[in-house]
Amino acid sequence: MKIDLHVHTNASDGRLSPAELVKLAVSQGVKLLAIADHDTVAGINTAMEAVREHPDVHLIPAIELSSHAPGNEVHVLGYFIRYDSQELASELKVLQDSRGERARAMVAKLQGLGMDINLVRVQEIAGAGSIGRPHIAQAIMEKGYVRDFREVFDKYLGHGGPAYVERHKLSPAQAVELILRYGGIPVLAHPTTLDLEGLLPELLTAGLAGLEVYYKDYSLETRQELANLAGCHRLIATGGTDYHGIESTEVMLGEADVPQAVAENLFALARQRGIEA
Repeated sequence: MKIDLHVHTNASDGRLSPAELVKLAVSQGVKLLAIADHDTVAGINTAMEAVREHPDVHLIPAIELSSHAPGNEVHVLGYFIRYDSQELASELKVLQDSRGERARAMVAKLQGLGMDINLVRVQEIAGAGSIGRPHIAQAIMEKGYVRDFREVFDKYLGHGGPAYVERHKLSPAQAVELILRYGGIPVLAHPTTLDLEGLLPELLTAGLAGLEVYYKDYSLETRQELANLAGCHRLIATGGTDYHGIESTEVMLGEADVPQAVAENLFALARQRGIEA
């Protein structure tokens, strides 16, 4: 059974609409899918409607919250979050508004570097979704300033880069607490980029429940190390491709080799916590 618990739609910084993403999941043989857009749940209702046409495909409502720790950005996934909560929508609006403010500041910095980047074009690329750095990156690539996403983030948009701008973010512990507050299961995303020794104690105290172990193109050795770490702290392991559908070099949706036991453990934890799954 193909499982992908980390994908994005154009409600944030993915290329495909929620319905298109579900259609792709069906074509790829994915049976369990979690849409986890950045700081928004706007795509989930549409995805739920699309999934109803495919009874053998199951969709987990999720979110990927951006948070800030000293010197790093920390992303926390929230599975089974109550996506229809108006209170949650109000809290997320603060984060989404800050994305727009940061986009304006980053475009201004790029223009200051002599680059012909227009905020209107960035907004067109983002469409109805909240603006993220990948949208700005696409605008930069369109102008031919760089070859690919890796180069644009290395040269301009990565943390500490000449066009990087901080924005209002939660702390990692606050992100975990927000997910718990709205009935979700919080999981630390793509953990190899983080100082886990310094970060985990705070997150475990806040209520972290899982670690993204089977991520994208992690090696078998890395996956085993993370699985051992998760086991030591009694965290469930999750996994996914982090699929955005923007670059041809991306790991295709459903191809992260996530074991079926991941789904079984995630649903078992949901039942244990009284979460409707």
